[in-house]
Amino acid sequence: MSYRKLSTKEKALSINLDNSIYGAFSEIGAGQEVANNFFRVGGASGTIAISLSAYDKEISDSIYGGHERYVSEPRLNKMLDFGYKVVHKKLISRRKTAKFFNFANTVSTINYQKTNWSHGWLGLRFQLRPESEPNECILHVNLNDHEARLQQEALGIMGVNLLYGCHFYHHDPEYLLNSLLDELSRERIEINMFRLSGPDFKHVDNRLMALKLVKNGLTEAALFGPDGDVLQPSEVLYKKNILVLRGRFRPLTHVNLDMYDRGLDQFIKCEGVEKEDVRAIFELTLKDLTNDGTIDEKDFLDRVDILCSMGHTVMISNYVKYYKVCHYLSQFTKTKKIGLILGIYSLQTIFDARYYENLHGGILEAFGLGFGGNVKIFVYPSQIPMSDELYNTKNFEVDEEYRGLLKYFVDNDMIVDIEDVNTDNLHIYSDNVLSMIRNGLSGWEESVPKKVAKAIKENRLFDYKAPAKEVADS
Repeated sequence: MSYRKLSTKEKALSINLDNSIYGAFSEIGAGQEVANNFFRVGGASGTIAISLSAYDKEISDSIYGGHERYVSEPRLNKMLDFGYKVVHKKLISRRKTAKFFNFANTVSTINYQKTNWSHGWLGLRFQLRPESEPNECILHVNLNDHEARLQQEALGIMGVNLLYGCHFYHHDPEYLLNSLLDELSRERIEINMFRLSGPDFKHVDNRLMALKLVKNGLTEAALFGPDGDVLQPSEVLYKKNILVLRGRFRPLTHVNLDMYDRGLDQFIKCEGVEKEDVRAIFELTLKDLTNDGTIDEKDFLDRVDILCSMGHTVMISNYVKYYKVCHYLSQFTKTKKIGLILGIYSLQTIFDARYYENLHGGILEAFGLGFGGNVKIFVYPSQIPMSDELYNTKNFEVDEEYRGLLKYFVDNDMIVDIEDVNTDNLHIYSDNVLSMIRNGLSGWEESVPKKVAKAIKENRLFDYKAPAKEVADS
């Protein structure tokens, strides 16, 4: 369905003139620009029952209760609870036809010294029908403008877009998501977490919404946990030691788990790394999800279901090059370490200068940006064909001009071989396993964990086709 793009003023006025949409604005910090947009266009009395901006921390705590972090999702949730309950309880008896809402945000804009992280949480609790149970839309944004005034302006526009989109684009969640950047740009504001929930959105899979965030360019990476809940990266990765395993996981095989287990064993032996402070991530890239220019959403969910069922955190990213994902994660780790697990053939691509032709400094700039002192690369070997010998960093060859660079990283313990690998698994290739699953062949079960094989068969993942003998016996 196509829609006419409306300006911020048109959206605000349209809501003000809709007598059924009525509620509250609860804002902390720089967010008061959202309510201002509705006041400025006129007719705000038809929409706003109360607008509350608590600047003083003691006043804020007296309203919402104390909390150690003011710009956080728990704080946003308290604000949503308070504002919605006040409006709904006080007005439900005389506004039977109203669709109540509470818009809330808690935001930190750039300070005078330009030294802080500019970001915020926005949320909307809203009814789509009078006297119905409310829905909720939560998002986290990074503010990229270099002036507080411009950040406030961008936030004000996005708040209007959120309120309008939830009421008028709710039947098309992807369009709702994209509409949040109307009259804005990715350069000004980044949305790195988005969640829709409630009785009218039971059909929405927020893992797919996380995928669309990345696919549509609203952010470069999105994260969700083992239970499928969308996570805000800075909340779960802040000052953690991060271990990353990138792959297609189509399906998850014994090789993938051996890479992870042996890599984790060595990572937690690094100085300053404690196992309880490690956040492990299984990363999927858009490139590995794309087939003929399109993304098969079912195939994506099949892989995620497997990984989540094994208790893993999943990241979907648009980072084709390894140095970019390390550079991205380093903003959260601060002084902590990043471990990157990869196969020996992926190490070849890291040392291929063609991948860095877009950088003025070429491969040296890439290594400086992404593979600094807090990054350690763990290399999983491969079996040399027709031999018992392993292909690893000891017999790994690079172009002569980069041998010194490789030696520097190996000598300084920044690139290491993964040891004690299960060589009995090195014959397993996921493409072969996938082909057997799809063609109804038996024997592939031996290449994957039992839990994975059971899930594939019961849920018919990856276009599973039962072997002819099993079909006949059933």
